[in-house]
Amino acid sequence: MERLQKTEKSFGASNYGAAMSKNKRYLFIGMIAGIILTLAGSWGIDFLAARGMLFGNDNVTPGSKVTQKKIESIDTLIQDYYLYDVDETKLTESMYAGLVNGIDDPYSCYYTKEEYEIVNESTEGHYKGIGVVMIQSKETGAVSVAHCYEGSPAQEAGILEGDIIFKVDGTSLDGVELGDVSVMIKSNAQDTVHLTLLRNGEEIELDVTKASIEIPVVTCEMLSDQKGYISIHQFTAATAHQFQQAYQELNEQGMKSLIVDLRNNPGGLLSGVCDTLDLFMPKGLLVYTEDKYGNRAEYNSKGKTPMEVSLVVLINENSASAAEIFAGAVKDHEMGTLVGTTTFGKGIVQKIFNLTDGSVVKLTISSYFTPNGVNIHGKGIEPDVAVENVMPAEGEEAVDAQLEKAIEILN
Repeated sequence: MERLQKTEKSFGASNYGAAMSKNKRYLFIGMIAGIILTLAGSWGIDFLAARGMLFGNDNVTPGSKVTQKKIESIDTLIQDYYLYDVDETKLTESMYAGLVNGIDDPYSCYYTKEEYEIVNESTEGHYKGIGVVMIQSKETGAVSVAHCYEGSPAQEAGILEGDIIFKVDGTSLDGVELGDVSVMIKSNAQDTVHLTLLRNGEEIELDVTKASIEIPVVTCEMLSDQKGYISIHQFTAATAHQFQQAYQELNEQGMKSLIVDLRNNPGGLLSGVCDTLDLFMPKGLLVYTEDKYGNRAEYNSKGKTPMEVSLVVLINENSASAAEIFAGAVKDHEMGTLVGTTTFGKGIVQKIFNLTDGSVVKLTISSYFTPNGVNIHGKGIEPDVAVENVMPAEGEEAVDAQLEKAIEILN
């Protein structure tokens, strides 16, 4: 009533009716606000949290008091009203993962201790799984099989290169990042994993038994006219050693030229590719990185055993990350000819940060540049000789036009 009396005085006697009408509106708005705050209080939400949720707050950050209050409020609502039991650990881990997901970077993520152990296994050169190298389409996000390891559970179960992995244990992979697909397959507590594949438009269901896999990331053979062929499927801690063995084996057979196949290689460890390049590149810069502060880190070859045979490197749209570092170094040092199609275009580097409870955060921390200072992120590396591999018509034999062009160049 005090506010009403003051309003009447301010408007004067001639505006009394208008003042009364406006005051009724004020009283109505006040009653609605009171009801909202009363309901908020009954749900265990204090005024600060209610203000942040109902009207927004420009100063909200992950560590702000408003955010902490809101988290507590949501947790209270779940505990008090959610119909089913809640896994508190899963709820908390999802909150951590959500914080990193908010960066909106597909290469930055949060892993629990158990998840990271699974991811880390493959970079060390051995793991328990089904024995496939997977790639993800930049355009569609579809995850497909790039390579089945010889004698692996995947190969024995009938999985073929080119198969699209559509579901893992009935869970769709729509929108799932490649690294998380690997975790889904390996973290299954059962000895088998159920995969739903798409092959030429047909849906295929397979149960694959997991096993301890020693990852053969490098394979080799001697082609006609003493042309060596080395395929690198991924860059792990074991790649450099396996490449050295393959190179030595081909040299002992009288290799006169070499084809290195990086097609469908999704990348891997920066150290893995630099150690491999160091085996045959001349002395000099292989790649350098720059972080957000402009700090530069260089990775160089010692140049102790430079390659003495002609080299062709096969690349395609699925050659990514560390595979592009390899191709970029060869191109800029003019050590060989790149044949195929433009690479994926991932020119950024991630780093693992270990947290005290064993969980980790993987963050994009720098951009990498080829020796000539080219950052290929989002653009890729163009081949010196562009060649498309065309899918054969039904009933026709597949022809590897890119490999044939490599052989032609070496001839």
